Amino acid sequence: MSKRFLVTGGAGFIGSALARHLIRHTNHYVLVVDKLTYAGNLDSLAPISNDPRYAFVRADVADAAKMQDLFDVNQPDVIVHLAAESHVDRSIDGPEDFIRTNVVGTYTLLQVARTYWRTLPPAKNDSFRFHHVSTDEVFGSLPETGRFMETTPYNPNSPYAASKASSDHLVRAWNHTYGLPTLISNCSNNYGPYHFPEKLIPLTIVNALEGVNLPVYGSGSNVRDWLYVEDHVRALMAVALGGQVGQTYCIGGNSELTNHQVVRAICALMDELAPNPNIGKHETLVSFEADRPGHDLRYAIDPTRISTQLGWQPLETFESGLRKTVEWYLANRPWWERIRSGVYRGERLGVVA
Repeated sequence: MSKRFLVTGGAGFIGSALARHLIRHTNHYVLVVDKLTYAGNLDSLAPISNDPRYAFVRADVADAAKMQDLFDVNQPDVIVHLAAESHVDRSIDGPEDFIRTNVVGTYTLLQVARTYWRTLPPAKNDSFRFHHVSTDEVFGSLPETGRFMETTPYNPNSPYAASKASSDHLVRAWNHTYGLPTLISNCSNNYGPYHFPEKLIPLTIVNALEGVNLPVYGSGSNVRDWLYVEDHVRALMAVALGGQVGQTYCIGGNSELTNHQVVRAICALMDELAPNPNIGKHETLVSFEADRPGHDLRYAIDPTRISTQLGWQPLETFESGLRKTVEWYLANRPWWERIRSGVYRGERLGVVA
């Protein structure tokens, strides 16, 4: 039976991937709600924009009246809450936007969802779900061993991580206090097509194509667990439709690499797929920059719960996913060139004076 999904932040990287998946691979309906700040991009939704099961509304999740209207008119069955300011460097430069969207916006959406849920007839009330999508950064930094899991204590270190930790706590409280049927997932670093080019992988690809410096913070030894975005989307669907209410699920790609290893892998693919005789080896463009303030050393996720309870596994290795990603950026220059010509040009962010 088809359901009505409301995806907040659905013009962003992960949200648009989820919306495309819903239209291409299911019979569900999807309403995308997005404020269209700098990282929201309707071009990422263009492939599904003419489908009758898709709709888009430009709105701010912190606008209670607008959210109430959207719930009343569209009668959603599943909320997937992805709307968030998400870039650590930007949170260092301007934390206020992160508090407004990630904390106040989540509170507002929870309140509207609770009011709406209480009015539903018994069958729809029982099946309604509010899935809050979060990050592994709420757990802080790991030493050289160990992995984050659902029981790891919270220890956020950046304004971004603190804002997401706050929103996670709100979601749990609304489930425990009011009975709202919520789910939470905490994912590792995503990558793939349509990724806004301020994050490490898309920035490195685009900079390499333009023949400019490839910045690596510090020594490049910080470790992240990489998750291909389409694998993440399948996990989100598994949690939203099959997860246990009140439960948290950690989603990781089993692909731990240092930032320098990631950049070198991109350089090798660029040498193969887009050789530039004026540059030679793309690795010569690597530039080690002053480290990010409070840069967490290592993230890694143990996905045992989602694997054993919901049967999810990543389908892409880092090597296969990265090749698909580089090939996509090579084939879709107009998508990222429009971004580079306007809202973001690859400048360094998150430098504390």
